[in-house]
Amino acid sequence: MQRKLILSSPLLEITISRLCQELIETHQDFTNTVILGLQPRGIFFAQKIQKELQQIIGKNIPMGQLDATFYRDDFRRREPLKPNATKIPFLVEGKKVILIDDVLATGRMVRAALDAMTAFGRPEKVELCVLIDRIYNRDLPIKPDYIGKKVNTIATEKVLVEWQEQGHESDRIWLITR
Repeated sequence: MQRKLILSSPLLEITISRLCQELIETHQDFTNTVILGLQPRGIFFAQKIQKELQQIIGKNIPMGQLDATFYRDDFRRREPLKPNATKIPFLVEGKKVILIDDVLATGRMVRAALDAMTAFGRPEKVELCVLIDRIYNRDLPIKPDYIGKKVNTIATEKVLVEWQEQGHESDRIWLITR
């Protein structure tokens, strides 16, 4: 197994800052906008985005954590999946929702998240922000609105995101080849 570092500090912080600037260009004052981080690893990225946005615009931006385990199309086909907590302290009804995940690969997790989100209301608009877009892996026609970095991958490769909040020594993104 080979590991190739594809993103780390300080480029990772610059990438997050750029994504925040793109979000500000679109949402400006974030009056009717909320953030939903996808469980399990997307929440760490969502927290970083939320923190930086709040520092820049000086305003609290509501954030929730969405688990789509029971909405996955492979839920009953795989070994038992361990669900995570969904914590959404607001209704998404009529809101602009920014779904945030660390890696977009097949698009199936995002589809499941869209289904799970509807339990909390019908949003005005949904956008997708990902740190890594694994192009050439899509099974569904899902495309992110905000992309940190595009990575060409094949089926035998995997993107591994390590966050300090998970106990790693630093934030790093690796391309793993089996």
